[in-house]
Amino acid sequence: MKKIQALLLLVASFLAIAVARADSQIEATHNALRAMRDGLMDAVNKGDIDRELTYLTTNVVVTWHDATVSRGREGVRDYYNRMMNGPNKVVSDFHAEINVDELTILYGDSTGIAFGSSLEHFKLVNGNSFDLKGRWTATMIKQDGHWLVASLHVSTNIFDNVMLDIMKKYAIRAAWTALIVGFILGWLIGRIRRKARVPNPSN
Repeated sequence: MKKIQALLLLVASFLAIAVARADSQIEATHNALRAMRDGLMDAVNKGDIDRELTYLTTNVVVTWHDATVSRGREGVRDYYNRMMNGPNKVVSDFHAEINVDELTILYGDSTGIAFGSSLEHFKLVNGNSFDLKGRWTATMIKQDGHWLVASLHVSTNIFDNVMLDIMKKYAIRAAWTALIVGFILGWLIGRIRRKARVPNPSN
C-alpha cells in the first residue's frame, strides 16, 4: 500500500512539474507576442515602414479598410507609399491604438490568432481629420524563433462610422447649396421674364 501511495505521489509530482513547465512556456509565448505587437505599433505610429515590414512575413496578406488587399511586404510598402507619400497621397498623418479582446488563441507552438478593436486617427491632405473605430483579426506564425504577422484584416462598421457622418454632412451641404442656387436662379429667371413682359412705351 505504501508503495502504491509513493508511486501515486511521484506521478502527481511529475504531472505538476509538466503542467508548470507548460504554463511557463505558454506565458513566454504570450510575452513574445506582446513584444511583437508593441514593436509593430511603435513602428506604425512613427511612420517607419522599413521597421514595420520586419514584423510581417514575406508573403503576408493584408486587407485594409478600403477593401484593398496587399500581398507581400512590397505590396504593403506600395500601399503605404500610395496613401502617405508622393504627389497623390491621401493621408498626411496617421496613428493608431489597438486593444486585444483576449489572449491569442494558440495552435501548437508556432501559430496564433488574435483579434480586437482599434482607434485610428487620420489627418487627410485636404486638412480634414477624424478618428475611426475599427475591428481587426491577425494570424501570427513563428519563423526562425520570431513571431511575425502572416495575415491581417481590418474593418469598420459600414452602418455606423465617421465616414458615413462626413458623407451625410456633405450631402446636407450639397442639398442646401442646391436649394439656395435654385432659389436664386428662379428669382433671376422670374425677374427677366417680368422685364420682358413690360411694354415698350416707344411702341
